[in-house]
Amino acid sequence: MKKEKDEMTKKGVSRRSILKGAVVMGAAAMGGGLALNMATPGTAEAMVKKLPSKWDETWDVVVVGSGFAGLAAAAEAAGGGAKVLILEKMPTYGGNSIINGGEYNSWDDELHLREKLNLGNDSVELHKSDTLKGGDFYGFPDLVDVFVQGATPALNWMIDEGGCKLRNILNRTGGHTAYRTHTNVEGVGRGYTDPLKKIAEGRGAKIRLNTKLTWIWRKDADPKSPIEGVEVLAGSKTKNIKVTKALIMASGGFSRDKKMLREFNPGILDEYNCTNHPGATGETIRMAQAICADSLQLAFIQLYPYAAPDTGILDAPAVYPFRGPGYGIVYVNKLGKRFVNEMERRDVVAMAQIKTKMKPTYSIFCEAMIPKMGTKEEVEKGIAKGRFVKADTIGELAGKLGIPAKDLEETINNHNKYMAEGKDPEFGRQFTKVMIPLTQGPFYAIAQWPAVHHTMGGIRINKNAQVIDIWGNVIPRLYAAGEVTGGVHGANRLGGNATPDAIAFGRVAGINAAKEKS
Repeated sequence: MKKEKDEMTKKGVSRRSILKGAVVMGAAAMGGGLALNMATPGTAEAMVKKLPSKWDETWDVVVVGSGFAGLAAAAEAAGGGAKVLILEKMPTYGGNSIINGGEYNSWDDELHLREKLNLGNDSVELHKSDTLKGGDFYGFPDLVDVFVQGATPALNWMIDEGGCKLRNILNRTGGHTAYRTHTNVEGVGRGYTDPLKKIAEGRGAKIRLNTKLTWIWRKDADPKSPIEGVEVLAGSKTKNIKVTKALIMASGGFSRDKKMLREFNPGILDEYNCTNHPGATGETIRMAQAICADSLQLAFIQLYPYAAPDTGILDAPAVYPFRGPGYGIVYVNKLGKRFVNEMERRDVVAMAQIKTKMKPTYSIFCEAMIPKMGTKEEVEKGIAKGRFVKADTIGELAGKLGIPAKDLEETINNHNKYMAEGKDPEFGRQFTKVMIPLTQGPFYAIAQWPAVHHTMGGIRINKNAQVIDIWGNVIPRLYAAGEVTGGVHGANRLGGNATPDAIAFGRVAGINAAKEKS
């Protein structure tokens, strides 16, 4: 056991080494800058890096990251009268947010879609309960409360001020007990990032692309020591930016950093693809740790069960298996057999797929389900790209997939029977009155396989989006929101919860940052 512990310490920055480094620097770095030596991988040596004698620029609020959380934070901080700069290391804005599936969980909206579509009841309390249960109760109730309470107001805000438009559909997705998953008309995250960007820039916030955070300036580890500013790299030029009110970390997770993934969760094998953009590398989490920010739950890493098997891409077709459970979609393996309750949460579905030892698995649906999950145009484009397979009968579909026709037909017939009877003796699937049996074609299939998708752990925050240090104190003038944080989703994030989490906490961070005294 000791040997394993020693090996873990050699591989990365341990909690103890951070603590030790922080204490040393708290004593030695007065007048200097607080940091760990990030230049040498695998070390946590204390060092003094002197604060800049002069600053290249000064802003009230600096936001790191231009996804859902960053844009929402910038919009609210600028709305509160702050001079706001958004730093984005990539050449385009939006990060993972702009390419996500366009799903947004909210118990209600100003269009009252759930009531209009006669899809039953929902509430803030039920959404909170589902989220806590879906994360195996590792999520912090006070943090979950912030995002479920803030989900509906944030959605309406994007509609009213940003021009966000929703499809006239609502899905019940894996792990949820109500139809609450909204989809924007674009069918991708851009349908939310564009409205947020419009609001933020309309209020005066500025976005600077190709600008990478390289250091966070804090004088020492004293609990009263605030964030002073940041060091950034723009092209080949290093700049120091003074922050007079607050720094907001909204820089996303670390799903593209294989070393970091394996250090915290050795079960995440190199063979898994990743749904995320190349910039999701997590270095900002390590920078926050270096100035004594606490972190938690970094081993909780989610696989998306429905990614494209060969590439891991999360394109428009890859969202259909996620949207489909509430309307009767069926998951089968290469033998034509079901292998899981389709209403289960993502981690359960992904593990069930992996246990089949048969890559890929498939989602089967019919023509009547398409308007409930997306559009005919999306499906036609998916067919042209080879992502969807279409056939007039289940037997023909099986032939095109290389699945035994007799077995797939038996599976689908049995599932139709279970739906009619309202009871699934095989996997305990919960049926609702709006589910559609697979009795009339055309029929469709899409191949799917798990890929690394979301890192649930990150920087510790409180309900005000303030970052907490390793001794339990608030770090003055430091906020965080979105996937860079931990403690919200617990062991497993329910699909569609990331967007309202990021936007709700981004708004909280921005509002509070603007109130800070210069």
